[in-house]
Amino acid sequence: MSADPTQVLTRVFGFDAFRPGQEEIARAVIDGRDVLAIMPTGGGKSLCYQLPALCRPGLTVVISPLIALMRDQVRALQDAGVAAAALTSGNSDEENAALHDALAAGALKLLYIAPERLASSATTGMLRRADCQLIAVDEAHCVSQWGHDFRPDYLRIGDLRRSLGVPLAAFTATADAGTRAEIVTRLFADSPPDTFLRGFDRPNIRLAFAVKNKPRQQLMDFADARRGQAGIVYCATRARTETLAQALSDAGHSARAYHGGLEDWERRKVEAMFQHEEGLVVCATVAFGMGVDKPDVRWVLHADLPKSIEAYYQEIGRAGRDGLPADTLTLFGPDDIRLRRAQIDESPAPPERRDADHGRLNTLLGLAEAAGCRRQMLLAYFGEMSEPCGNCDNCATPARVFDATEPVRMALSAARRTGEWFGAGHLIDILTGTATEKVRARSHDDLPTFGVGKGLSRARWQGVFRQMMGRDLLRPDPERHGALRMTRAAQPVFRGEETVHLREDTLRATPDRAAPRALVSDEDAPLLARLKAHRKTLADAAGMPPYIIFNDRSLIEMAETRPADLDAFARIGGVGASKLERYGASFLKVINGADAPLPHPARARLAGAAAGNLYDRLLAAEKALERGACGTLRPLSLTAAQRARLAKARPGDIDQMARLIGERATDRFGMAFLEVLSET
Repeated sequence: MSADPTQVLTRVFGFDAFRPGQEEIARAVIDGRDVLAIMPTGGGKSLCYQLPALCRPGLTVVISPLIALMRDQVRALQDAGVAAAALTSGNSDEENAALHDALAAGALKLLYIAPERLASSATTGMLRRADCQLIAVDEAHCVSQWGHDFRPDYLRIGDLRRSLGVPLAAFTATADAGTRAEIVTRLFADSPPDTFLRGFDRPNIRLAFAVKNKPRQQLMDFADARRGQAGIVYCATRARTETLAQALSDAGHSARAYHGGLEDWERRKVEAMFQHEEGLVVCATVAFGMGVDKPDVRWVLHADLPKSIEAYYQEIGRAGRDGLPADTLTLFGPDDIRLRRAQIDESPAPPERRDADHGRLNTLLGLAEAAGCRRQMLLAYFGEMSEPCGNCDNCATPARVFDATEPVRMALSAARRTGEWFGAGHLIDILTGTATEKVRARSHDDLPTFGVGKGLSRARWQGVFRQMMGRDLLRPDPERHGALRMTRAAQPVFRGEETVHLREDTLRATPDRAAPRALVSDEDAPLLARLKAHRKTLADAAGMPPYIIFNDRSLIEMAETRPADLDAFARIGGVGASKLERYGASFLKVINGADAPLPHPARARLAGAAAGNLYDRLLAAEKALERGACGTLRPLSLTAAQRARLAKARPGDIDQMARLIGERATDRFGMAFLEVLSET
């Protein structure tokens, strides 16, 4: 018989209610149905397979792509009192021996493994002997062969499912319609799964874009406004991660570089520092990210344009996983567009895939140059409709647009009349009537388009060309050394059949200057700081990341509600039974400035539950009858353990009560206890 998921949610994970969408998915997994769940990053995907694993019989195996991610989740589960382990290449011999002993004894509920383990046939036999009853796949989009995170060993998961004959639950936050279809084909080929599309919106994340204009200073301004907060700076090249990390360090930030060129031990060191230190900034290539389970990343800045709309969505999703306010800023310019176009054109993908990748990049560039609500546009790409969000830079400061049809047609004409063999710089020289040596040598000063665009400054023409590339009206041609050529989409504009409106403020490269939002009031900030310091002390002593003890959301709730006893502390979100017992007393001391009076351990284990209140009422009734109704009998009382058993069992008659506390105590307290029990 399956355990009640709502009770497990409260007792183990410390939550009173599911987040939107979680319960339906978790119950489908508990019922043994095949499931594909698309949920936003930070929406609680892991709970949707961790909780069913505790409600179902047997072992659940979790296939996850990165060792750091697995170890992080296992530590958090173990700290919550769950029997979980990870089988990774980083395990010591002692860890592996203990893991295999636990598997043989049937003592594990969750086992995390990397997809590379599936290459060995011994893995299937091990899981069969361990009574594996469920397969959970994290980051299921890695099965997509042309996706941005493809892992070849994910293609073996379908075979494992068929070999074990057990249900499979696949989870991801990054999957458009095509990727979802590919996941179903590769993991659920014999029968389609129950599919849950639970939305892509992350309303706590503020979206902002800015054209590069002294980008180093733009980065510094953004980071300085968020000093002391954990952040990620994504860069297009390894060298850029090094230079920006050094610049941030020189400015007094705690910053490190991370990229695929570092030694394994160097990458592991940065990963560990990011997990354990508060306020560290990591400047990274996309090699850093999928294993980031840190919930309190407060900002993400793209120093260069991401390679696709999916990559952008996944990378900004590493901010604010705890649901608290987080900020993002993406810097971009024409060089970014040329780089991303070239990467697509030079990839080994088939032509139809390259066309699709250009389409994804077009969507991202459209988002970058958007004049309206950015969230509306982003969600529309994933098939969701929404109202203006009020939490993006365009909602905060509406963009101004102008009719750019004539300048765009001038630019297209200049490209056409020069044979589509030149880049933006040369075309702008022609349009502005700048007779450079290169222009004169090719007689381009004799063209009808020479000087027709003198009404716009060079900077404004650069903005026009950038936005034209963003709209895919002009595309760099790698076979012509990056020269701009007209696309099919440009033809109606060139013929005068369509109009074009561009942003004015983007041309001025207005930087994003929104201030970060405070997590708590000024009154509660000092207590939050003390709680964070105490958490860090405990985490350092235990050798674990601070957020595994409690995340920032839990600490903020403590600072705002200031619980006075264990019952009140147990009602804090994220405080389960194991964490209540382990950390409750010490955090109460920080909150209240003194040791809180602690109840008997039997009563403490009921803290925050209905049985705890019932325990107290039974104790009151017992005290009133300690010397009998007449007040002259010899004192009699129950043990705390007996009282706790009564509160949890709630006997309905005298005979049931006598079996729990004995005849003598039942004679003295039985009728009074039944009256208390009948009132609850």
